[in-house]
Amino acid sequence: MSTTLEPLESLEPTLSVRQVLMLERVLAGEPEVVAGASQLDRAVRWVHVAEAADVGVMLSGGEMVLTTGVLLAGDDDKQAEYIRSLHRAEAAAVVLGLGRAFPTPPDVMRRAAERCGLPMVVLHRPFPFAELTEEVQARLVRRKFAAVSMSEAVRTALTGLITAGAPLQRMLDEIARHSGCPVVVTNLAHRVLATAGERSAVDDVLRDWERIARQAGGSEGDGWIRAELGGRGERWGQIMLCGYRGDTATGRLLADRAAESLVLHRMLGGASAHTWEEQSAQSLLTDLVSGVVPARQLLPRARAAGLPVNRRTFVPLVVRDGDPAELDRVLRLLGLPGIVAELADGATAVLLSLARDQDATVLTANFAARLTGTVVAAADPRSAWDDVPAGMREARHVADAVASGVLDLPAVVRLKDVHLRGLIRLLRDDPHVQSFAERELDGLLCDSGPGEGLLAVLRTYLATGRNKSRTAQLHHVSRPALYRRLEAIQGRLGVDLDDFEQAASVHIALLAHDAQQG
Repeated sequence: MSTTLEPLESLEPTLSVRQVLMLERVLAGEPEVVAGASQLDRAVRWVHVAEAADVGVMLSGGEMVLTTGVLLAGDDDKQAEYIRSLHRAEAAAVVLGLGRAFPTPPDVMRRAAERCGLPMVVLHRPFPFAELTEEVQARLVRRKFAAVSMSEAVRTALTGLITAGAPLQRMLDEIARHSGCPVVVTNLAHRVLATAGERSAVDDVLRDWERIARQAGGSEGDGWIRAELGGRGERWGQIMLCGYRGDTATGRLLADRAAESLVLHRMLGGASAHTWEEQSAQSLLTDLVSGVVPARQLLPRARAAGLPVNRRTFVPLVVRDGDPAELDRVLRLLGLPGIVAELADGATAVLLSLARDQDATVLTANFAARLTGTVVAAADPRSAWDDVPAGMREARHVADAVASGVLDLPAVVRLKDVHLRGLIRLLRDDPHVQSFAERELDGLLCDSGPGEGLLAVLRTYLATGRNKSRTAQLHHVSRPALYRRLEAIQGRLGVDLDDFEQAASVHIALLAHDAQQG
């Protein structure tokens, strides 16, 4: 299901006082702003013609009041109270038509309006108020209808995405497209869970996110519009439109529709706010590992995701066969700041952020000691954020090098522990290495029957340093049976495994073969 909408910024916003004064019919009356010139961007909700001295009690806020002042002439107190009552009623502006009652702008009303900050406009030429009322009301009604239509169209589009099983990011991209501004989803602690919008604009928002989010959290000024995420009496986050350029009312409608859809997405997809945090971490760490996005561009995202980044030591880790939820639990248990994300092929990336005076080696060992049945691969600690991507790739390389199994591993495996296996892993895609492996192992690779079992024996024999007793024990065979299998291997390959150089050549070929298979 697909729905195409025009960006909301193409819709005219609700008319402001300034925009009303620029209408052709108003310009014909030669308008002059005599007070409250700094408040001309106030939104006009309605236009009201009123001559009553107590008009303020009839208003509900946001009205532009048109009057000739015929009932106020000659009474300074009434004139001042008239302005004060409009101010108390939160009127948008007052427009006074000059004529018999007031041939010139009345000083009492002008001074009172200036003190109250109420825009006061006088019309120097006779002007039919009915024409202005009709035009402005028609424009406002069209705006309201357009806003409601937009709201329903956005709801329909987002519901269609949910029905189609679209991921969270696709939903946010759609919201950002219609709002024309960055969109940010956070938890209640202002930690960023997901973003959408033009990348440079999003980065500008995230660069000083903590301060901006808390300042914007209590108001909707400057286009910052938010809507709560939650249900059944529980709040768990919010969505924010950052720098929305349209009018606040339309932006609020959009934010509300977006919030409704995100909550529905969560409920129907069985997702949770914690899952969204995992998705955020996964996106960040995947970009760090790939190196496609420069590290400095990822710094605002890391900071906004709650990772301490100032004057820190970063420890890149990749854990094989680890449960991301369990790794995250261990981090919290040990009080270690970091982010966790599942990558691929059973690998999970962990990036620790430690204080400069903390012992990275000891803390990494403590983390690994809490895990069972896993391989924890670590890169050397990095003191500069720009070096983190290389560290993540180093940890991934180490984890990949031991993926096929290495005997007697330390609790934390580092580059120095993978030796030749690590080098072969790096060279596995080289055509010369591939050809060498095929040539050296051809006698075993060409036979998927007995040869396959012999290949496993060869792998164990070489991994144990050609220890026959250990190999027999691991394969649950007698020594004589093992000798017969080793003889068969040597016959098929045409090598003498007692010769160090020939055994080393076969071992390198086997490592290359396993790396290619991995």
